[in-house]
Amino acid sequence: MNPMEEVIISKATINIGVGEAGEALAKAEKLINSITGQKSVRTFSKVTNPEFGIRKNQPIGCKVTLRGEKADKAIKMVLDGIGNKLKSRQFDSQGNVSFGINEHIDIPGMRYDPDIGIYGMNVSVTFEKPGYRIKKRKIQRKKIPAKHMVTKEDTMKFMQEKFQIEII
Repeated sequence: MNPMEEVIISKATINIGVGEAGEALAKAEKLINSITGQKSVRTFSKVTNPEFGIRKNQPIGCKVTLRGEKADKAIKMVLDGIGNKLKSRQFDSQGNVSFGINEHIDIPGMRYDPDIGIYGMNVSVTFEKPGYRIKKRKIQRKKIPAKHMVTKEDTMKFMQEKFQIEII
């Protein structure tokens, strides 16, 4: 197989949305830092929503972006928590996959800590092929040709081979 046509993981983003600032957000940040071993960044609301008590630019969640070995390890860990099963609709047409876990204590090896509580999290995995740098570089930026794009089928095949998931 041509090495330029191999699908690789570009990044994995793990996100916990709390919906409010304060103690709950601090606990979520502590949890995500302990799971990934990397410092998280806060996410801020984009609009004001009085029904939920949210103001614009208020911190409401935290996320961490993982690449390389850390991304592989985190994806494997969270997939074990959901039973290595994904639905075909969780894959999008650009070849990305997003899935969530309801409670972090479902992940093998994670214990319940009464100081932190229970949080769910979302995981988004972005895939690419070698050569995608031309889309992001500063000088002579170009578009990715349609025949070089990552497809839904490519991603499903990659996830089945690398992480032994079952697609339902």
